[in-house]
Amino acid sequence: MPIGFTPEEVSLITDETFFLSKARIMGKVRASLDAIYAGLQEELAGVTLLAPPGFDGKKCQFVKGEHLEDYPYQYLDFPKHFDGDDKFTFRSLFWWGHHFAFALILEGEGLTRYKHNLIDRYGKVADRHLSLCLGPSLWEWKQGNGYTLPMTRDRRPEVAAVLSSRRFFKLARFVRLDDPVVREGGLAAVGRETVQAVLPVITP
Repeated sequence: MPIGFTPEEVSLITDETFFLSKARIMGKVRASLDAIYAGLQEELAGVTLLAPPGFDGKKCQFVKGEHLEDYPYQYLDFPKHFDGDDKFTFRSLFWWGHHFAFALILEGEGLTRYKHNLIDRYGKVADRHLSLCLGPSLWEWKQGNGYTLPMTRDRRPEVAAVLSSRRFFKLARFVRLDDPVVREGGLAAVGRETVQAVLPVITP
């Protein structure tokens, strides 16, 4: 059977400028992640974290790929700790066509204490643009109804109920790609604000 291409597909594959634009954009994304990394290093300098055994606060990782549900992505993990079932990581993620996400990822060692800290210190975490992610996996990055629970001050009982049965959890702040902060180069500041917002969960 012959395999044809629609007029829209032909328009895309004959567009010589698209991939040049994509390469330029992805270069700016990487530069944004570099700026976020520098800001997070400053923000966390001298901060005592309730980290699991073997944690190295200097570890980081930059990753670039093409297939997060068929869309290109880049992310920075810093701090970064993945050791078996133990996960203690702050991820700054760009997802083409979707959003930027800044997320605290927690599983394994210390999870019970992190849960208690979140609920006991809820007033310090609430109303700071954070959501509790509800997906069955830490690697679900969608936002909205059924995927995220906004952590507003009035939702403390609901957050506590959801959190009680989870064997991991992720707190995330999402930034729309058309948000002025993206156009104006303010993502590093958002990264710092987000890590400030989650520190009550992971500090003594």
